[in-house]
Amino acid sequence: MRFIPTSAFGSVFDITPRILKKMGIRGIILDIDNTLARHNDPEPLKDLDKWISSMKKNGIRLVIVSNNKAPRVSPFAERIGVPFVSDGAKPLPIGYHRAARLMRLPKRMICTIGDQIFTDMLGAKLYGIKPMLVIPIEPEKSVFFRIKRLAEKPFLPKTYHIRRK
Repeated sequence: MRFIPTSAFGSVFDITPRILKKMGIRGIILDIDNTLARHNDPEPLKDLDKWISSMKKNGIRLVIVSNNKAPRVSPFAERIGVPFVSDGAKPLPIGYHRAARLMRLPKRMICTIGDQIFTDMLGAKLYGIKPMLVIPIEPEKSVFFRIKRLAEKPFLPKTYHIRRK
């Protein structure tokens, strides 16, 4: 099914370089809103810099792909030291393709991490890379997102990988 993720995690912090290497992953395409930061929040999650650093130290390449415009994405990406593609047109494959070119990796070595079934997961599947779902950081308040989240429910995984601290 086009909407079903390869794996599901509680948050990005539950995804380790070891997990990725076992899957043959050397590059990650990241979503911002409700994955790396609260929706429309310019501040990254606490300890995100440590997670990014760990990925980079382990040879994992990172690129942000967002449907947001550059004025939202650029300062966020610069702050965490990750290249980006704005106006990514998810779920269309164009943003994923641009990110893969930046990483210079074949599709089989790339995954995407995001919180939405109909943009992040579908886009990854359409492009031919592994989709990894994370639980949204917080519920969105708009009617559009509440309806979208209801429509996603039948496609959500039954279990999520959550690391114990």
